[in-house]
Amino acid sequence: MDACYASRRRHLITGTLAIAAATLVVSLAGCGGGTRSDAARQAPPVAGAPVEIAVIVNGGRVTPATDRVDVARGSTVRITVATDIADEVHVHGYDVRKELPARGAATLEFVADQAGLFEVETHRSGVVICQLVVR
Repeated sequence: MDACYASRRRHLITGTLAIAAATLVVSLAGCGGGTRSDAARQAPPVAGAPVEIAVIVNGGRVTPATDRVDVARGSTVRITVATDIADEVHVHGYDVRKELPARGAATLEFVADQAGLFEVETHRSGVVICQLVVR
């Protein structure tokens, strides 16, 4: 592969990740930032209120930083993950999973109908995205 092609490809990949990151930042802002555990600790989870979690996994690092997310039992949970490599996002205990395309994003959705602590991770690379605390 010639140097010019490699440079264009690298810029395309970087641009795609930047667009995915900007989309997730806007999504987080639109949720009022209430999906991370700091905000959840300030107010108890409201039964039935949807929980939106959006993160970027790049180079094995999660942005925003991983933490626990409080979820009211019976709520719908939507998790959007943008990643730099092909992988799979998985919610332990619920057996909910979704393929993640390289340099793309995917969203999985489920009803949190089981109480407990549940880890959300990328399945193949083992990156912990967050822990859901369902009460």
